[in-house]
Amino acid sequence: MTKMVRNLTIGLFAGTLAAQTLLDPLTMRNGEPVRDTRMWTEQRRPDLIAMFEDQVYGKTPADRLPVHNGPAVTDNKALGGKAIRKQITIFFSQRIDGPQMHLLLYLPAGKAKSPLFLGLNFNGNQSVDKDPGILTSDVWVKDPVGSGKTLRLPPDDNTRGANAANWQVAKLIAAGYGLATAYYGDIEPDFSEGEPFGVRPLFSEGEKWSALGAWAWGLSRAVDYLLTDPRVDPDRIALIGHSRLGKAALWAAAQDRRFALVISNESGKGGASPLKRRQGETIDHLNNSFPNWFCANYKQYTGHPENLPVDGNDLLALIAPRPLYVASAEGDLNSDPAGEFLSAASVGRVYALFGKKGLGTERMPSANEPIMHDVGYHIRTGKPDVTEFDWDQYIAFANLHWGSPK
Repeated sequence: MTKMVRNLTIGLFAGTLAAQTLLDPLTMRNGEPVRDTRMWTEQRRPDLIAMFEDQVYGKTPADRLPVHNGPAVTDNKALGGKAIRKQITIFFSQRIDGPQMHLLLYLPAGKAKSPLFLGLNFNGNQSVDKDPGILTSDVWVKDPVGSGKTLRLPPDDNTRGANAANWQVAKLIAAGYGLATAYYGDIEPDFSEGEPFGVRPLFSEGEKWSALGAWAWGLSRAVDYLLTDPRVDPDRIALIGHSRLGKAALWAAAQDRRFALVISNESGKGGASPLKRRQGETIDHLNNSFPNWFCANYKQYTGHPENLPVDGNDLLALIAPRPLYVASAEGDLNSDPAGEFLSAASVGRVYALFGKKGLGTERMPSANEPIMHDVGYHIRTGKPDVTEFDWDQYIAFANLHWGSPK
């Protein structure tokens, strides 16, 4: 077949944006159209997953590690009595000093079962709220003297609550939602030389994997634990990720359907935004600056994103028919907000197979004017971040699909 067989042309009429060409998730590699949900589920979806495994993120190893959970450290009167706080260490090997993930869980007090949002954090669990009961954890940094080594800094209480605005714990609890989070460096440090300190060496095929794949794998291990907690609603676990962790969240949800609702917050290129649209961050920059994020095969597309067999809108399509929300920020030009919208708009055809409603428009909305159907989208004013405005939309989107937990 020619490279154009899978192409889908969508008009985007906001400002000066011209028609854009995307790969079509509903066209098989041989050019045959996907006709129904059975063909999507049994043929097309597995084929897309296989291409992402082979060419983008690497294949998640099938090895089963001896993952086990330590005892929970619980406070039933956290946040002034409004929440239950649990802290659990998830061990990925039999070694007490081996890779381990520290999961922080907040649940509304007085509820039998709660829906919740799960996401990885960048700076340690103590950064997500000023709560003095959060156990501090180490974080990874590059050696400041420039040796090229990766160092693990001891717990720093000065970082407590440093990123509280990004997580809005009190708002979530007041809305009836829980929050689960873990430091992504627990799974693998985010440097090219960080692989030996993460989970990948525990697997027989670690060299064929990627850091994004490892972070996605860690998110699924967090769900394994959450499903054992009787206070967590197993059918209403929402996954959220920002920036590179938005890429990891999308890949995790593509593979693991236990994530019932998925939020991509400025996941950008290599995530929601199509690389074939040459705006924003380039694949050259991704491969040269973050060689650990993607698998080895991804490097062959440096300078040639037009040859990619899959792209951002294919990744979003793998979330269907679950509720999907994509968000952008006007100040995040690297993520290419128009490209993120274009991908979100294009997957409406996949959702329609399931009787679901996509964005219902090809016109990019004005800033701070969200669209919410089975696919949601907004672009907000401001810089790259996760803000209170963003969380207001995510809570409203979850309420739309699950009903308010209040």
